[in-house]
Amino acid sequence: MGGGPAGWRSDFEGVAYRYYDLRMNVAPLFSGRREAVAAWHDTIRWWIEPTIRVRFVEAGPEYWLVVGADSRRPEGNVSLFRSMPMSENYERFKRGCGGEAYLRLGTHEVRGLAGSKDDDVCSCGHEGEDHGAGGDDESCLVEGCACARFETVRVTLLHKKKAVTDIAFLPVGSIRDDSLAWNCACAHRLLPGP
Repeated sequence: MGGGPAGWRSDFEGVAYRYYDLRMNVAPLFSGRREAVAAWHDTIRWWIEPTIRVRFVEAGPEYWLVVGADSRRPEGNVSLFRSMPMSENYERFKRGCGGEAYLRLGTHEVRGLAGSKDDDVCSCGHEGEDHGAGGDDESCLVEGCACARFETVRVTLLHKKKAVTDIAFLPVGSIRDDSLAWNCACAHRLLPGP
């Protein structure tokens, strides 16, 4: 089980959004396939689909991803929590999800030029062929780009998914009215003291 207070799992490393399915996807990301499969098997698999709730609590320049549900194994029920910086991907998901999405888990891997595929793009926005000719030099050859090393992130999603129809985007000041977000804030001591 992941780190954090009892009943909460915070050991995933981030979140990915996928836009091109019947419903958009929200996918907590783990460092390896073994961790993602174990999290699915131990936690998500037991969640009852109509009870799954996803809360995005907006707190200044970051947001909290809070995911929880009723479980067919209540003795081992765990909710997910992670604080992350605001991003364009988050804003796009917020605009387009329509209150429902698929919950999936996934993995991510940072690759250099040698491990990249033809369609991979560097974090600087340029393709692999725009970077060094080989050897140790992977700097970007595009004029004006200061990228010193080709890095791309490869996300792989597990095939299993759960439908979520209870998604809310909440400002941090209104979480008292939402039990999942409020319990998360109290368990992780996210709110300022009196």
